[in-house]
Amino acid sequence: MMALLLIDIQSGLQETTYYGTERNNPQAEENCAKILNAFRDKKLPIFHVMHNSTNPFSPLYPGKDGNSIHPLVQPIDGEPIFQKKVNSAFIGTDLEIAMIAQNITDLVIVGLTIEHCISTSVRMAANLGFHVTLISDATAAFDKIGFDGKRYPAELIYQTELASLKDEFAKIMDTFTFLAELDN
Repeated sequence: MMALLLIDIQSGLQETTYYGTERNNPQAEENCAKILNAFRDKKLPIFHVMHNSTNPFSPLYPGKDGNSIHPLVQPIDGEPIFQKKVNSAFIGTDLEIAMIAQNITDLVIVGLTIEHCISTSVRMAANLGFHVTLISDATAAFDKIGFDGKRYPAELIYQTELASLKDEFAKIMDTFTFLAELDN
């Protein structure tokens, strides 16, 4: 059985002022919504994950506006929401138990950001034995500052993460290709 896992698609991840850097792939949330709607149309299982930061200055801190799930992917009745405090969607949650209970073997993962919770969760899902498909244009990255103070652009971070996850941890597909395959 295939399921959709939406990770940290929260309003605060549009706040580049907090992160102090640029984000690539501004259409990521729209693509997440396209995938979500396709899963709803086919009545396939859907799981939402929210990050509750422990840093009170983070836009993802509980109670802040940025902690809310993005309007394009709001859960509807029956779609479970798992809340986490670390990068992995599987640590400190009952997500794996819920998936096993529904005989989920294949996961389609979308969400934010690829260099944090997406990469960690994709790797962990694969290590737990799930067959993972990551939708490349339904995720995004922020610029990063290296240990030497050099700035690495978001697009480079994004492409490097996709290359690191490809084949060893996940099948990588774009939204258009995945939706065409899902329809067949």
